[in-house]
Amino acid sequence: MIYVLMIAVIICIFMSLRTLFFPSKLKHKLVSFDNFLFLGSTYSVIMIGFGLLFMLLEIEGFNVIAEQGSHFSGNYIEKLNSSMYLSSITLFSVGYGDIVPIGIGRVLVVIEALIGYTIPAAFVVKSVINYEQNNEMKK
Repeated sequence: MIYVLMIAVIICIFMSLRTLFFPSKLKHKLVSFDNFLFLGSTYSVIMIGFGLLFMLLEIEGFNVIAEQGSHFSGNYIEKLNSSMYLSSITLFSVGYGDIVPIGIGRVLVVIEALIGYTIPAAFVVKSVINYEQNNEMKK
């Protein structure tokens, strides 16, 4: 039964994305697949970039990550995993609190959060500009 529910959820997600890209009237499509890929790649590059910055600072001995109230320790894979987790949670939300930035990491997290909040606005502006340019070219 759980697999049926999982498939239903995946189908719902797919259908909502399909509606976003292919509305009932194709000439009124506001979001192109190219713009969506651009948005996804932008988020990915920023998330991976900041995650690598966190990990490299940890490897160099800077205290950047604290897990559950204590300084983070572990091998490279664990540091990479926690760094990417911190980066993704920072970029997409306000964080859960299980991994927190300390020291210079706080500055990096603020910068990443500001970038994460401005990307959707830039995406909407870019979509509207592309839509208006396409309408002007059709006239």
